[in-house]
Amino acid sequence: MIASDQIRLFQKDVLIFYKNNARTMPWRIPEKTGYFDPYKILISEVMLQQTQVARVIPKYDAFIQSFPTVEALAAAPLAAVLAQWSGLGYNRRAKYLHQAAQLLMSDFASKLPASVDLLTGLPGVGKNTAAAIVAYSFNVPVVFIETNIRTVYLHHFFKDETQITDSQLLPFITASLDTSNPRQWYWALMDYGTYLKQMFPNPSTASKHFNRQSRFEGSVRQVRGQVMKLLTEGPAALGMLQKSINDPRLGAVLQDLQSEELISQSSTTYHLGK
Repeated sequence: MIASDQIRLFQKDVLIFYKNNARTMPWRIPEKTGYFDPYKILISEVMLQQTQVARVIPKYDAFIQSFPTVEALAAAPLAAVLAQWSGLGYNRRAKYLHQAAQLLMSDFASKLPASVDLLTGLPGVGKNTAAAIVAYSFNVPVVFIETNIRTVYLHHFFKDETQITDSQLLPFITASLDTSNPRQWYWALMDYGTYLKQMFPNPSTASKHFNRQSRFEGSVRQVRGQVMKLLTEGPAALGMLQKSINDPRLGAVLQDLQSEELISQSSTTYHLGK
């Protein structure tokens, strides 16, 4: 059983930290009406998958400026969405967002539902991302876990232990959830988790679910990024791509990107999108 006193002290520590160290992020700023736009939360949460906040903020601002609404994103050509995404990596996320916007238009009258189950039906939105969207957009007390949240609970409740599963963490996350203002509570956990990673050897390594990200330099991901960046500048012939990207894996990468419908080919010229 989790001691209530232990939970109260933990909550106090987290909220004191947040009061003194809260980070400012564009998706944490409400609209003039005081509400949080679920569309903007969706964009931020998908961008933040596997990408650090500092890299996301300028790309988020530019993306929202180009596609300020679900309607604008759904109507845009995929090539324009991919071009705006360029530099964030994992370009499938841009395609998923484009598809999600089109699905929201066709099935949800352009509105994001306040339902974890319905949101997980959107491309690229898993259960934890869906729950984060619900918590941040609608201030609904749903339970979810991601790397910074995991870091906080491992650090406070499982010090010097290893191979901790998320199922072991979830009772602590549930017991400590601020049901009156879950949005702020999760912001606090996120900021505190970021701080802990900077101050201590990454506590997430104690998690059974921890996977160290593979090296980017020299990877297939790097070649994919190079192709997408070049095509953002305009269509390119195969010879031009080969000249710019001297890598024997280029052919396989081009085939993969075509199969994922991130690029297309007409004769020997490649383009962004279908």
